[in-house]
Amino acid sequence: MSEKQSEHRALLSKVPEVTMFFWIIKVLCTTVGETFADFLNFNLGFGLTLTTVIMGVAFFVVLYLQFQAASYKPGIYWTTVVLISVFGTLVTDNLTDALGVPLELSTLVFSLLLALTFMLWYRNEKTLSIHSIYTRKRETYYWLTILFTFALGTAVGDLYSEQLGLGYLNTGIMVAVIIACVFLAWKLLKLDSILAFWVAYILTRPLGASLGDYLSQPKNNGGLGLGTTITSLIFLVAILAIVVFLAVTKVDLTAKREEAEVPGRNRASTQTIAVLCLFLVAGIGGYMWRSASIAAKTDSSQATLSGQLTSFIQLEQDMLNNVNTNHFNAAKKQADTLEQEWDTAEPKLRKIDSASWTKIDGTIDSVLATVRSSNPDAGKCKSALNDSLNTLKKVNQ
Repeated sequence: MSEKQSEHRALLSKVPEVTMFFWIIKVLCTTVGETFADFLNFNLGFGLTLTTVIMGVAFFVVLYLQFQAASYKPGIYWTTVVLISVFGTLVTDNLTDALGVPLELSTLVFSLLLALTFMLWYRNEKTLSIHSIYTRKRETYYWLTILFTFALGTAVGDLYSEQLGLGYLNTGIMVAVIIACVFLAWKLLKLDSILAFWVAYILTRPLGASLGDYLSQPKNNGGLGLGTTITSLIFLVAILAIVVFLAVTKVDLTAKREEAEVPGRNRASTQTIAVLCLFLVAGIGGYMWRSASIAAKTDSSQATLSGQLTSFIQLEQDMLNNVNTNHFNAAKKQADTLEQEWDTAEPKLRKIDSASWTKIDGTIDSVLATVRSSNPDAGKCKSALNDSLNTLKKVNQ
């Protein structure tokens, strides 16, 4: 390929240069993916299924525009990232909340799908570099990879922050430390740049999600209490400002020619295997440690959830009383309390009976969505509360 042809292809690159702005806006998009999905699901009362359909259609429409673009367009590209972050989050949420798939299984499946995508990408294109995304095939691999990174990041983040009770802030700090270590390994220990990029890209998903949850969740639930509406608005405005800046300054245009393959692929393969082993050991070890800690706090004689759900039954009954008397503001405050207490009890209750917990969790999500709606419908609220109360009472017997 001539130098002129190389420059022409690079000018048609479909992705931005990896700069400081890239990582800032990536985390912002990831945070919006978490909070905006909750905003549509709970605040607007769309529910998980309708939210997924709406965001799925929006994502595929914008993805089509991204494929149709001849070169990198900041507005289209980053809108696609925002929407794929929301859609990837919803994919995992549907598997967990609607279908009852354990987060451990979701983590395993998305890890395998991501690994398979990387393998096919490298086998066909001989590179995983994002500096050479100028063909339809490479762009397809690129967006499929990103979708799986968001879905995987959601599963891992929820697994550690919620199911294993680590909390949003602690999960975010842990992920930030790991990303810092990856950066230092790349800077000081010559970790392969492509490997370092994709590891950091995957980890920014739970980092952004933890940040979003920490900012939006009520104070009594370990957050700052900004709410999903304000949090989403703040980050969407920040994203818009940076995208406009990038469109004007063009500081994130890719280099003038395709990144050449460098020697030392065997070294990169060795590093990849080593990093995978390190994450496997740390991930499985951390999971077993947290599970053992939860098990130690759980009464070994308590094999069912019978008798342990009384407080949730009383709380939902009080909510129903407020709905019946049209005191929706009081019911919304009780919904915050219900969410906080249910999330706090999750590690213990889920350890005792995962199947029953998942079933109850789905009914509580419906209660939160209907009661927190901007214009709550009394009939829908009563139906959701009665359904949840019946499930709770049945399991609590």
